[in-house]
Amino acid sequence: MKDAFGIPQSLLVLGGTSEIGLATARRLITRRTRTVWLAGRPSPALDAAAEELRGSGADVRTVAFDALDSEAHEEALGKVFTEGDIDMVLLAFGVLGDQARDEGDPLAAVRVAQTNYTGAVSAGLVCARALQAQGHGSLVVLSSVAGERARRSNFIYGSSKAGLDAFAQGLGDALHGTGVHVMVVRPGFVRTKMTAGLAEAPLATTPDAVAAAIELGLRRRSETVWVPGALRVVMAGLRHVPRPLFRRLPV
Repeated sequence: MKDAFGIPQSLLVLGGTSEIGLATARRLITRRTRTVWLAGRPSPALDAAAEELRGSGADVRTVAFDALDSEAHEEALGKVFTEGDIDMVLLAFGVLGDQARDEGDPLAAVRVAQTNYTGAVSAGLVCARALQAQGHGSLVVLSSVAGERARRSNFIYGSSKAGLDAFAQGLGDALHGTGVHVMVVRPGFVRTKMTAGLAEAPLATTPDAVAAAIELGLRRRSETVWVPGALRVVMAGLRHVPRPLFRRLPV
């Protein structure tokens, strides 16, 4: 169960090598979290992430999970919940893709969509049902400001995140009153390996900053979190820019 401040004692990270996911796990372990599951494709990187977190004093376990293998989600994630209640699920997997390449390669574009959206829908519903069955818990979904309005520079990725964001918001409404809390996190440009080499956007942030915002959101039982918070105002303005003008903006 969560403590009096809303900090989970047990955590499942979907996307076990995600830099944001691991930063969040580290932060929560320094608070109250004692059991962590890292779900991801079996790899030396997943094993190394688990070993690092064990060094912080947590009981860390791994489970094989592939966002693209939706048919296996129920069995894989079901194993985690049969081991005991999970106070928080962090849906942290996703791929950026390569916009220029993916526009000319429909299969590559579909892979981005399947990972970021359909894989998340499948895993999200499996976990939501398990959380509802135990009667408590939080499902935290990493969305993106890229989903707020499709931009020429990354509309494939952005559209997949727009779908994920809408799904998570609707799931939160469906679970309202059940004891399950859904929180959507909308970071801007995050300095990670995934964004290495890309031109940095204004208001860029870090995995640690996103982790801090997630912790604060849990304490407040927020439903939507922007990282940094100033992006809420920025994106509100961009949503209403006339399309002819929007096309000319360097975004």
